[in-house]
Amino acid sequence: MTTAKNTICIWYDKDAEAAARFYATVFPDSEVTAVNFAPTDYPSGKAGDVLTVQFTVAGVPCIGLNGGPAFKQDEAFSFQIATDDQAETDRYWNAIVDNDGQASACGWCKDKWGVSWQITPRVLIAALAAGGDPAQRAFEAMMQMGKIDVAKIEEALRDK
Repeated sequence: MTTAKNTICIWYDKDAEAAARFYATVFPDSEVTAVNFAPTDYPSGKAGDVLTVQFTVAGVPCIGLNGGPAFKQDEAFSFQIATDDQAETDRYWNAIVDNDGQASACGWCKDKWGVSWQITPRVLIAALAAGGDPAQRAFEAMMQMGKIDVAKIEEALRDK
């Protein structure tokens, strides 16, 4: 197995494997590639416990570390998943929120392990990148939303 030059390491209390397997069922180009076990006891576990899990999320290489309860996830780190339409936006958002996750604002949600996700339609990304009045209208519409409503973003872009 080849290790990527840069890999995201995500600290979990004890459920790195469950999280990685969930992500692999939700996002395309995602898979669990290895599960590694602790060779000896460590502060948050015993020899033979799952220590790290190698996986990809939408093509991005990651390692999940079962490091124990010392550190918690927060919004300072998030995955941003670009979606092509409302159906894809709904599918990812609902998969996360309906699996004991938590809805937030402006396209953000949090999975049950505390990892933050931005489920962001490409139409919104393009509007914000374009700048000017269209970006302002799209941004103002987004600020009123939890899950992003593609039709409302498109409507904001048409308004003059």
